[in-house]
Amino acid sequence: MHPREALLEWYRPRRALYPWRSADPDPYLVLVSEVMLQQTQAARVVPAYREFARRFPTVMKLAAAPRRDVLRAWSGLGYNRRALNLSEAARTIALVYAGRVPSAPETLRTLPGVGPYTAAAVASIAFDEPVPALDTNVARVVARARLGAEPHEMPRSRLREAAAEWLDRKRPGAWNQALMDLGREVCRPLPRCGICPLSESCTFRRSGIEPRRPPRRQPPFPGSFRRVRGAVVRALRNHSSLSIQSLARESGEPSERVMEAIRALAREGLVDASPAALAGRLRGRVRLAAG
Repeated sequence: MHPREALLEWYRPRRALYPWRSADPDPYLVLVSEVMLQQTQAARVVPAYREFARRFPTVMKLAAAPRRDVLRAWSGLGYNRRALNLSEAARTIALVYAGRVPSAPETLRTLPGVGPYTAAAVASIAFDEPVPALDTNVARVVARARLGAEPHEMPRSRLREAAAEWLDRKRPGAWNQALMDLGREVCRPLPRCGICPLSESCTFRRSGIEPRRPPRRQPPFPGSFRRVRGAVVRALRNHSSLSIQSLARESGEPSERVMEAIRALAREGLVDASPAALAGRLRGRVRLAAG
């Protein structure tokens, strides 16, 4: 069997694994799933996606929702800025594009929180636009199968070029999702070549090269600023508002760190903070952004 057909045949029964996959995809729900999948494992996204789609089934429903409701529905996914970006993207789609998600990748990239990969994924999956979607997992498959190297050893421009050459232009959505799944579950940093549908044609495997992990990054410090920000947002989800003192108590973080997080979150539009809170007074009140 031709390698392209082998990969798509391997992917075919997997179409039903995730609730955002459909024979007739809704572009809005594809956008929701792709934003959720940014920096979050698919298994964690499934229950959150189902609940989010139930609460905000259309782009117009999401556009009309207060930000605090969107942030509450985002519970458990982390990186809360994504929720605010998705809310802003829905409002842009409602106002500028009459409630229709744009199909062109270059237009999708103008939406808040939509980068090159997300734009390509939405365009190919929802609209069959023939563009490669190059995330970390796809880059690993492309680098190994086509170029016989690890992705961190290749210029990004060469990876994009190889992905574009390899793209199935008749079935770009299925092709991109097949590569995503293959990289996520088979062509891992330590590959499972024995069950890979591309094993016979893979340049990397034929070369006999041993997998080489990228240089390790230093793990984030447990008390990182992002951790404090997340703790503040989690605490506010269950209350109409809280004082800085209460937030420090619930998060277990020093009040100075909580104040720093509140100022940053307020600048980004994730929370509304009273003047007293912004001035660092312990009784100053904070709530999730209402707009």
